[in-house]
Amino acid sequence: MSVLSGKNILLGVTAGIAAYKTAHLVRLFIKSGAQVKVVMTPASKDFVTPLTLATLSKNPVYSTFFDKNEEENEEWNSHVELGLWADYMLIAPATANTLSKMSNGICDNLLLASYLSAKCPVFFAPAMDLDMYQHPATSKSITKLKSFGNIFIPPASGELASGLVGEGRMEEPKNIVAFMEKDIIKGLPLYGKKVLITAGPTYEAIDPVRFIGNHSSGKMGFELAKKAANLGAEVILISGPSSETISNSLIKRMDVVTAEQMYNEAHKYFYLVDIAILSAAVSDYKPKEIAKNKIKKNTPTLSLELIKTKDILASLGVVKKNQFLVGFALETNNEIENAIAKLNKKNLDLIVLNSLNDKGAGFKKETNKVTIIDKFKNISEFGLKSKAEVASDIFNEILNKLYA
Repeated sequence: MSVLSGKNILLGVTAGIAAYKTAHLVRLFIKSGAQVKVVMTPASKDFVTPLTLATLSKNPVYSTFFDKNEEENEEWNSHVELGLWADYMLIAPATANTLSKMSNGICDNLLLASYLSAKCPVFFAPAMDLDMYQHPATSKSITKLKSFGNIFIPPASGELASGLVGEGRMEEPKNIVAFMEKDIIKGLPLYGKKVLITAGPTYEAIDPVRFIGNHSSGKMGFELAKKAANLGAEVILISGPSSETISNSLIKRMDVVTAEQMYNEAHKYFYLVDIAILSAAVSDYKPKEIAKNKIKKNTPTLSLELIKTKDILASLGVVKKNQFLVGFALETNNEIENAIAKLNKKNLDLIVLNSLNDKGAGFKKETNKVTIIDKFKNISEFGLKSKAEVASDIFNEILNKLYA
């Protein structure tokens, strides 16, 4: 999943030969999970058709202040609404003409009016011939736009439409998307941080076909991993058996089965991270002996001798240095008291309490209801929410503690 997923991107297209690349650019934005609207200068329609970009973006393409479908029915295209809709604006290709107008506040088409109305970060990717790009007037425009806080995507060097070779070629669409993703991530609150998350159940073998396990789906841990990545962190996700899936270049997933395997992986990476959230439902006990062959149903009863598994959370609390350590507590009675006792005993910075007494909370649910307690015994209670929203609440609490 890209950091652009769910974001609104307003793409401004100007009249340069590189406009043909915008079809691929729109496809890449859509593939990343973004919503795209395109605003074109009238002259840019000579290089790429609005129909192409409308089809790919699944939105109408805007190029004039009025859409004259019928003489008596003129529809106003609001540059203000377009500017407010966008989470990010990209002008690509940005010609020398448009760069000059942008830097001087000239507003003679819908694209420029939308640019001046935008409240979001604005990226621009110049495209022009070598001598035009090297002209002092163009350099002045770019410098001025950067001083406004606009984000410059440098052109590449290569063969230009004139046949010359040099700077001025618009950067390739895949590199533009990567540039934007990297720049956005740098501005996120957990950029440069590493987060360790455990998720799902663990399974403890009885024999080659049977195991002791629990009903955890892993969804809460996976939502935490997604949220951490969306905040800019590099994430190490250690998951027990789970059908949940995740795709994000910032998330490294490792699959384990047993509590012992999860213990080893958690200790392997704990010293590398800044934040650790142990949301996995780890088995507390495992069979002392694992039968080598399938146990036959030859007797009316079966006795298993169980021994304790290693306490992953407590063991990390012992070796903790500067890490911010978060645990989960699933309780059925004396919830607050038991959670605070666990918080203190295991040297945690924060504990997230779930109660099976709360309707809609617990395993195999799309929702959860939590109470978050910090090491100073400050208690924050939250209502029933989706697990994605709960993940946001948890990280809001962590960020408030880290940056208080």
